[in-house]
Amino acid sequence: MKTITKFFAAALVAGAVFTGSNLNAQTMTTMDSGSTNNGMAFKVGVGLNGGLFKKSSPMEYAYGADLKLQWDLTKDVAITASGGYTKLKGRNNSLDFGFIPAKGGVKVFAIERMYLAAEAGAGFGIEDGAKTNFIYTGGLGYEWNNGLDIGARYEGYVNDVASTTYFRQTGQFALRIAYNFKL
Repeated sequence: MKTITKFFAAALVAGAVFTGSNLNAQTMTTMDSGSTNNGMAFKVGVGLNGGLFKKSSPMEYAYGADLKLQWDLTKDVAITASGGYTKLKGRNNSLDFGFIPAKGGVKVFAIERMYLAAEAGAGFGIEDGAKTNFIYTGGLGYEWNNGLDIGARYEGYVNDVASTTYFRQTGQFALRIAYNFKL
């Protein structure tokens, strides 16, 4: 099962990269200052997220906050890096697992301000005996000109076999609401 998870995450990232590289070139617009907008820009996003797990999972819901750095390579493709805090809550409040996710990924703006995103990384457990888990995500969202960013994603978690934490493999369907600041 672990191989399937890694294959799925790699396929999401590869699909996003290939989709972004096959997009047609767009005409660049001129800004008021007279310079050309080549798409190269940095943004920092501050977001809140929450999600629900499948009924078969030992976890019931999750919530957290994150900080995401976005580097717009072109108008249509951006590279992302994010970190934050996520709390997973078990069914009947019997389980409680907090970790610090660190992920890298890509965003492809397929239609104007609508994007497809894929990320992969690690979740560093905070509790005693908690191991690091593998995290993979795939989703879509919309980024407004004023900085508001709303996205939906599936986020999967895979623990090492030797982990003393509460699950081997699980995942959540999550929403993220964020605000992006241009640097």
